[in-house]
Amino acid sequence: MSEADQERIERNSKGTGTGALKATAKREEADSGTKPLMEAVVERENIVAAYRKVVGNKGAAGVDGMTVKALKDHLKTNWPHIREELLEGRYEPESVRGVKIPKPGKKGVRQLGIPTVMDRLIQQALHQILQPIYEPGFSESSYGFRPKRNAQQAVCKAREYAKSGKRWVVDLDLEKFFDRVNHDVLMARVERKVKDKGVLKLIRKYLQAGMMEEGLVSPRREGTPQGGPLSPLLSNILLDDLDKELEQRGHRHCRYADDCNIYVESRKAGERVMKSISRYLEERLKLKVNREKSAVGRPWERKFLGYSLTFEKSPRLRIASESLERMKSQIREQLDRGRGRRLQTVLEEMTPKLRGWGNYFVLTEAPSALKEIDAWMRRKVRCILWTQWKTPGNRARNLMKLGVGKKRAWISANNGRGAWWNAGARHMQEAVPKNLLENMGLFSLLKQWQCNPSRA
Repeated sequence: MSEADQERIERNSKGTGTGALKATAKREEADSGTKPLMEAVVERENIVAAYRKVVGNKGAAGVDGMTVKALKDHLKTNWPHIREELLEGRYEPESVRGVKIPKPGKKGVRQLGIPTVMDRLIQQALHQILQPIYEPGFSESSYGFRPKRNAQQAVCKAREYAKSGKRWVVDLDLEKFFDRVNHDVLMARVERKVKDKGVLKLIRKYLQAGMMEEGLVSPRREGTPQGGPLSPLLSNILLDDLDKELEQRGHRHCRYADDCNIYVESRKAGERVMKSISRYLEERLKLKVNREKSAVGRPWERKFLGYSLTFEKSPRLRIASESLERMKSQIREQLDRGRGRRLQTVLEEMTPKLRGWGNYFVLTEAPSALKEIDAWMRRKVRCILWTQWKTPGNRARNLMKLGVGKKRAWISANNGRGAWWNAGARHMQEAVPKNLLENMGLFSLLKQWQCNPSRA
């Protein structure tokens, strides 16, 4: 077993030790034809690694109401029987629990399918055995749901293509990709490397498991709903054909899950690629291209994974305007929900999300957007304070406590202007300066960007 394989299984199990390595050895034994692949899936070491992953990820209960905390006791009682059913091909997955969540920055909702905790465990066990089989053959241009690969690498590669002279992008949007995957097309690609009929039968059962919403179960004839550990790997298996097709045609592209950008040298070339690749996706992979959202354009006019580019000859990464608006919307929503509560507590609760954004957008080479968001947040917090003070008398007293002169405090408190105007006025900026807000717990995206060593 190679060092790469050892590292891969260690990453999948997040430090579960020798158990995961033994699981990989079992998978390799199954690959060699000496035993069924399903036996590697249900090996104790692989199941232990899958259990730790599922429990670590937490997550909501499925249709049976079982939580991750209850899984251990359930396995003690039922695992021998479930293992036997898996090996004999008799195991039947439960329906998934349908959940709709708003799409970020878009109209409409995204359909999620939450498997039961038991089914998440089995899917994770499958994933740990199957990923090392497919991973070595995946394209270098694929960045989503893969070990040691991430969205930041994809946007850096996109910048590299634009810098090399490919200053037009074919921005492909697949319409409801996870909801419309053709099961037969997907399974044909899974079967290229997996011959164990028990594993193939189980994967198809997971694809066809019903969706329960409002107490009713509807059958599924297409799609691989987001929410289960197996769906990301299956999406990469299917879309690897797209990667290989683009590489065979000599195109430069970046793909993260179903988000794919192809970089070309002219609009004419882009329109030609858009037409031919759309036909390939629809005819060969049975996927539908969203004509309204897909487009040929300049990289600085489009967004990719939250980033965009500047228009210089040597382009720089910047945060896409849509991402900034989405950040503002979520900050506004969280602050507004905190009205009536202690402001410092609300700011502390916001910090993890702000820190996460800062870590993701640390690659930006146009930090003025972060400075703008910081200034907007400060004004928003001052606006909340002004509103909380309510009456002119209370506002004047609070301004004086914060160092504003008596006469000026009374004039400002009685100016008749709205809260947002006062939040941006000099009297509030002086009374509630930046350092005071930071002491209250307001997180600074710009400061994090400036202090992040990975930026270099």
